[in-house]
Amino acid sequence: MVEIQLTETDRLDWALKQFRRKMIRSGLFKDMRRKRFHEKPSEARKAKAKAAERRRHKDRKRARRESL
Repeated sequence: MVEIQLTETDRLDWALKQFRRKMIRSGLFKDMRRKRFHEKPSEARKAKAKAAERRRHKDRKRARRESL
C-alpha cells in the first residue's frame, strides 16, 4: 500500500504528485492496468512469448548496429 504523510501546510497538488510518483515506482499502475480485464492463462502465455520474441529481435538489432 502506498502512503503519503501530509501536514496541514502541504499543498494538494504536491501530495497528488508524490502519490502518483510512488504508485509508478511501486508498479501498481502497471499491475492495475494488467488486471483490469481477465486474461485466460493461454492468452497470458502467448503474450509473454510474444514479448520475449520482441525483446530478442530488439537485442539482435541493437547488437548488429553496435558491431558496425
